Amino acid sequence: MPGVPHLVPYQGSKRLLAPRILALLGNRRFARFFEPFAGSAAMSLAAAESSVARGFVIGESLTALAALWKLCIEDPACLSDGYEALWNAQHTDPRAHFESTRDAFNRSGDPVALLYLLARCVKNAPRFATDGRFNQSADHRRHGRKPRTVRTAAHAIAELLQGRSVVHAADFRTTCEDATGDDLVYLDPPWIGTTVGRDKRYHAGLAEEPLIAFLDTMVERDIPFLLSYDGRTGDQRYGQPLPAALGLLHLEINAGRSSQATLSGRKARTWESLYVSPGLADAALMAMNGLVGVQRAQRGDD
Repeated sequence: MPGVPHLVPYQGSKRLLAPRILALLGNRRFARFFEPFAGSAAMSLAAAESSVARGFVIGESLTALAALWKLCIEDPACLSDGYEALWNAQHTDPRAHFESTRDAFNRSGDPVALLYLLARCVKNAPRFATDGRFNQSADHRRHGRKPRTVRTAAHAIAELLQGRSVVHAADFRTTCEDATGDDLVYLDPPWIGTTVGRDKRYHAGLAEEPLIAFLDTMVERDIPFLLSYDGRTGDQRYGQPLPAALGLLHLEINAGRSSQATLSGRKARTWESLYVSPGLADAALMAMNGLVGVQRAQRGDD
């Protein structure tokens, strides 16, 4: 979807996978599109561009990121002006400017400062402490997206979402409380590998038990949903498949060559898991026949 604007450069964003994910819906359209783990909001933007839904609900538990999306949608000029001022101020001493902006953000939670940090951080891979403090370093090889590019994207996003979207700074369960069978919920929670172990990169992880309980409730309420969760690189699998008792269709989407494997001198492809709720499964199976890089997952308990 080359015409879809994007504001936040985010490692792991679904911007490149969005066309294939949305194609699995066939011609079905929805009242509202929910994205309770918004991050870069790539799926909401792609869904808005392709008219998948009439309204959009963007949820994000990181308060500053929710505020960033709210400001972009409601006042893109204010966001763009603030970003341009920060971007222009960096050229005297980029390293010191990034660090002072990070310190200021960690004190205030300013969404404009967050946008600048996201544009400048190493590998577009943000890292947050559990209290929401930004703790990633700057990428000193580049200066981040130019203000003109950010301004164009911000105004395009406002044009897509203004007047037909709401933004919640809330837990995913709160964001989805009023979802109905006429809506579609897209879930992209932190993978299990970033919740347990050493690689805790988000301010809030998500253990598998509450996620499974939530999915079980969604199935009982007959709310359509898609879930991107874990996957594999080559033969290495991240996390175990979700319980078969949920009745979800388990697909895999080719996400391209693994950057981590490349850095290690290996060649391997990453396949991301996509789980499809029962009410969408038949349409997804029909649609995937014409899609490249989408396949049914193989699991030992099938």
